[in-house]
Amino acid sequence: MPRLAAIATAVPDHVLDGDLAAALAARLFADDLARLGAVHANAGIRRRHTCVPPDWFLREHGWAERSALFQENALLLGERAARHCLARASIAADEIDAVVAVSTTGICTPSLDALLAARLGLRPDVARLPVFGFGCAGGVLGLARAGALAKASPGSKVLLVVVELCSLTFRPGDRSAANMVATALFGDGAAACLVSTALPGPRLAAWGEHTWPDSLDVMGWRVEDDGLGVVFSRDIPALVAGGLAGPMADWLGRHGLGPEHVDRYLCHPGGAKVVTALEAALGLANGTLADERAVLTGYGNMSAATVLFVLDRAWGRPWPDRSVAVALGPGFSAGFLLLEKP
Repeated sequence: MPRLAAIATAVPDHVLDGDLAAALAARLFADDLARLGAVHANAGIRRRHTCVPPDWFLREHGWAERSALFQENALLLGERAARHCLARASIAADEIDAVVAVSTTGICTPSLDALLAARLGLRPDVARLPVFGFGCAGGVLGLARAGALAKASPGSKVLLVVVELCSLTFRPGDRSAANMVATALFGDGAAACLVSTALPGPRLAAWGEHTWPDSLDVMGWRVEDDGLGVVFSRDIPALVAGGLAGPMADWLGRHGLGPEHVDRYLCHPGGAKVVTALEAALGLANGTLADERAVLTGYGNMSAATVLFVLDRAWGRPWPDRSVAVALGPGFSAGFLLLEKP
């Protein structure tokens, strides 16, 4: 059975605290200050990290600049997380047999996994899997893909690298409500995980996903002339609160389990309202998802990387018998991952 042998995270150097983010947003959305104030107050985010300085957000940018910044900073941040992860496991780069790279906030060809393989010094025969489009579900679903690779090739060592640079998708000319919410929520971050059947760690016992019918317009990107435009339905918290419990119970049931067998949840904190909705859907008391709120408050929503920051916070504590990681993203889809005590 594949195991999660190590995990590490990384953030860029620029910091946006709550006051600075609100001041920048006020300059950008001066004609809608009342709505803006409510959005930032409800977000409850104290600080975020970005790969670009604050004044970058005040200017227009095109695809060429965004893509160059993505390639430079995604490689830098992904390498930082990956090296930290390998060091934690005392594994050399040339021991890695496969690398999975997940990102939805930028593209490059050769893909990020190829760039990382060269930068890290992975072997020429390393298997590569680039993953684009999972969005906020990419941390859980990426770890599931890494687990599947490790399970299919017992003894192999699979490196997962998740990098999201949400700041590079900001478009100051977009005055939509979705973009206003995005300015209050999103930050940049990266995480790396090492998965293998041959190393110690919590077992990746099962994984699965559920895509709701007729939900393609709930979350995603619009490709615009100057970048990616965010699609972000205001109904997401309600969809989570009312629609997650059934698919979760069905998935657990296929593995002979019920909600009563889950000792801990590790969730992607998409926003304050989403965290509250997750607690309702999972039958948890309000305030149970404390790690999720701490990550959201301290880092913002880093898309796919965020749930791995939650997992990293839990890493140093004793593992309960069963933990379930949950994340939701474009599709509209939920990813599930069962981790069992080492």
